[in-house]
Amino acid sequence: MAVPEVDKKMLGELEAMGFPRPRATRALHYSGNASLGAAIDWIIDHENDADIDEMPLVTVDISIGSPEPFYFTEAMKIKAQELRDQARKKKEEEEKKLEREREKGRIQSGKQLIEAKRSLEENERKRNIEFRKAEKEEEKRARERIRWKLKQDKLERRVNVGLPPEQLVAEERTPAVRIEQNPFPVRSVAKSERMRECLRSLRRNHKDDDARVRQAFQTLLIYVGNVARNPNEEKFRKIRLSNPLFLDRVGSLTGGIEFLELCGFETTEGEEFLYLPHNKVDMATLNSAASELKSALTNPFFGLL
Repeated sequence: MAVPEVDKKMLGELEAMGFPRPRATRALHYSGNASLGAAIDWIIDHENDADIDEMPLVTVDISIGSPEPFYFTEAMKIKAQELRDQARKKKEEEEKKLEREREKGRIQSGKQLIEAKRSLEENERKRNIEFRKAEKEEEKRARERIRWKLKQDKLERRVNVGLPPEQLVAEERTPAVRIEQNPFPVRSVAKSERMRECLRSLRRNHKDDDARVRQAFQTLLIYVGNVARNPNEEKFRKIRLSNPLFLDRVGSLTGGIEFLELCGFETTEGEEFLYLPHNKVDMATLNSAASELKSALTNPFFGLL
């Protein structure tokens, strides 16, 4: 057997510190030539070994003589402690630097979340203002239609009691306000908010299963879209509650059936179906439901802020 190969530079540094070559060679060999500190730690841990000052893996023909007793001096202990302190200090500095980087990342993520929440709230506020404005306009048009109808009734009564019909004609030519039918139905803010809160509740109750929540929103959007596009088709307005696909995607999730009820669906006697009567199909409500579902699908922070 031959003397093991060790790092010559670290061997020289150990000898310069006062360690005998056999002890230094053994320490470097058994510490895997990892570092000077590792070699010194090995010497400290094996100071009392009987063969500490014997050259490792020496053949039996080679006599290295009886080494003189070696004592681990106080200076060596101090040097070893300094090396350990330096290694520990370096590790602590690296950990502090890493923690600072992590803290910066957390602060940045927090700022982004706050900004997203602020933007979402601002958009929500603007949308509610638009809804309220639309409702006020619709109420104003409805009042004007009523006033115009009352005036026409009054003129008709005058004709019935013998007043000149010319006055009626004149009045009919210039009605107080003539309002056209509003082709765009105004959706109720209150119902929209209830739908939105229902979807938020569904998301919060199943926040650990994003894929299933998204599937539920997509399925609800399909139900609503089918009715809106085919209001006269009963098959799109009738859902069997025991249907396995419906149960898995919507019925078993908290808030799924409640959302459909807000869209106008009713539970039939015997609780076998969810049914939307033809005379209760409200396009404004269905459009509102579709809008809320699309918002829930496209907004990554929906229901989490």
